[in-house]
Amino acid sequence: MNKISNRQVICDVLLEKAYTDKDIVVLCSDSRGSASMTNFAISHPEQFVEVGIAEQSLVSISAGLARCGKKAFAASPACFLSTRSMEQAKVDVAYSNTNVTLIGISGGVSYGALGMTHHSAQDIAAMASIPNMRVYIPSDRHQIKYLMEALLQDEKPAYLRVGRNPVEDVYEENTVPFTMNQATEVKAGNDITIIACGEMVKPAKDAAVFLKKDGIRARVLDMYCVKPIDRAAVIKAAKETKAMITVEEHTYIGGLGAMVSQIICSECPKKVINMSLPDAPVVTGSSKEIFDHYGLNAGNIAKTAAELMKNV
Repeated sequence: MNKISNRQVICDVLLEKAYTDKDIVVLCSDSRGSASMTNFAISHPEQFVEVGIAEQSLVSISAGLARCGKKAFAASPACFLSTRSMEQAKVDVAYSNTNVTLIGISGGVSYGALGMTHHSAQDIAAMASIPNMRVYIPSDRHQIKYLMEALLQDEKPAYLRVGRNPVEDVYEENTVPFTMNQATEVKAGNDITIIACGEMVKPAKDAAVFLKKDGIRARVLDMYCVKPIDRAAVIKAAKETKAMITVEEHTYIGGLGAMVSQIICSECPKKVINMSLPDAPVVTGSSKEIFDHYGLNAGNIAKTAAELMKNV
């Protein structure tokens, strides 16, 4: 079982690159521990800024540093970064088109036991609605390494959401298929398509294995690039399979499922089922307990897909 969290990989990449790239600056809102950025702060104190519990200032200062030529990475709990700082993300970062990567840590229901105040089940919809803002939700530690290296090479705004705890690997370390802003085909299949992002990719992949035993070939797409969404991959899958399922750690309003449905409705009408969190305060518990409560697990994804195949 993997014991390295995605947030730790973010720190590792930035820490290594900062030795030779002095334009890299990491900012935290009293969150260096939660963001696993303590080692970065110790190793590169001149490239680290602590603003305290002031998320709006965190984002604005990041934008200011970016305007001075820095590559700013602002890490804060996703529940606060995507709500309390939305105006600053909209105006200072996106409207001004600054080189800032907003890192939403402990996203989704990672803070499960702390309840709705600490859940971020609306951040995809919020951040994706901002012009110029890209939204990325990587699925495992290997993929996020490639994504971080790609983000270091461009100068456009981005919102990156990761969970709190280590997650099972989707990919093998030396064979990670990655193309910036393109969905990754995790499993090939021409019966049904399952499109997932973030921590939902692994259960989607496992569901495809279950379905294969029943003679159903499921195509699994890892849509880590929620915005810009890979329209071509969605349309291709809709044309080549009989039905679609989307799976996300987010409410069904304005998230991955809504985006996929809009594309399919306009380009290639097909039955789509969205598996997601409800438009309601999410129950408390561990991530696994919450996922199981709402059926966001491999067994239920496979069951939903099998039932859908009977009616198409």
